[in-house]
Amino acid sequence: MTPETPPPGGIEKTNIIDSIVHDAKSDEVILTMVERRPWDDSDEQLFQLQEKLNAYVSFIMDGEMAEAYPALVTKLIRIRLECVTPPSETVRGFLEIVHEHLAFQGIIIDGVVSGGSCGSGCGCAG
Repeated sequence: MTPETPPPGGIEKTNIIDSIVHDAKSDEVILTMVERRPWDDSDEQLFQLQEKLNAYVSFIMDGEMAEAYPALVTKLIRIRLECVTPPSETVRGFLEIVHEHLAFQGIIIDGVVSGGSCGSGCGCAG
């Protein structure tokens, strides 16, 4: 049996939208970015997260998403960060600032750790 190859993407691949789905139940578009590595508080990992978020926001705000998925233009948009460990305090602080800025654009940002919520102290949940 060969090991399963992880799908392309992850926050280190800043030019790839890891996942985009329309959740019919909530009628929102969920753009997911994945961090498969534990948070290590490195400048590099935080920079990669920032660049990935910039790419996602650009995809949404600059019309690329509307061009590729015109039926989704009027839907609520959520950017979700899926990660294997809870974000560090530094990352949570960064995500809180991003959350505040994106809220003005009508974009929600939240986080999920290994299939569950980051928790009440996370700060990345919307």
